[in-house]
Amino acid sequence: MSTLILALAAGAVIGLSLGALGGGGSVLAVPALIYLLGLTPVAATTAGLLIVALTSATALSSHASDGHVRWGTGLLFAAAGIGPAMLGSALAVHLPERALQAAFAMTAAVAAIRMLRPEGEGDATGKTRPGHVAAAGAGLGTVTGVLGVGGGFLAVPALVGVLGLQMREAVGTSLLVITVNSLAALGMRGGTVGRLDWAVIAPFAGAAVLGAWDGRRLASKAKGTSLQHVFALALLAVAAVMLIDAVV
Repeated sequence: MSTLILALAAGAVIGLSLGALGGGGSVLAVPALIYLLGLTPVAATTAGLLIVALTSATALSSHASDGHVRWGTGLLFAAAGIGPAMLGSALAVHLPERALQAAFAMTAAVAAIRMLRPEGEGDATGKTRPGHVAAAGAGLGTVTGVLGVGGGFLAVPALVGVLGLQMREAVGTSLLVITVNSLAALGMRGGTVGRLDWAVIAPFAGAAVLGAWDGRRLASKAKGTSLQHVFALALLAVAAVMLIDAVV
């Protein structure tokens, strides 16, 4: 199969997931770039940040038009993660590739397990607790910066369980957080962006953006928990393969 077709197919899957679930899809972007398209872990995490930023911004506009974004809470959450995202991004380029790959695999496994657990709804008030927002935002920013993932699998549970948002609002608001954190982390890797293989990255990103629009429509028709569980099982298998490859 040609590289172009692989890039288009992988990008479409990541976009569908991000648009439908508000997170998780970006965790598959890095392994796809490494194993299907031959990028190094460092290059893959940089490309992942770019793809996640573009795709999340696209999905965000759709959720915002439906009134499912809490802008104040999302911006506060994102602001707490900007510094850690930038520091994590600067650190990532100096980590050994096997260590970066193993850390990514473990994070993907946590994401899959978290997605398999039943999700509770937030309270109707959606009260913002600044201390909790800052702590959760900083942790999410670090994960985004180091591993090149959006972190929606962490943001959505935090927005629901810690901040009391309803699930639809948490999904939409998480996309705002992901977009801001990804752009902040990407800013620290400006010197590496120019060295990316754009013949691979451009079609991948384009397919992901288009997939995000379709994912939003899919979410309105399919049962959310079913989509999440299927994706989580696939992600768990990917995490196992990556971890074995990193340690063997």
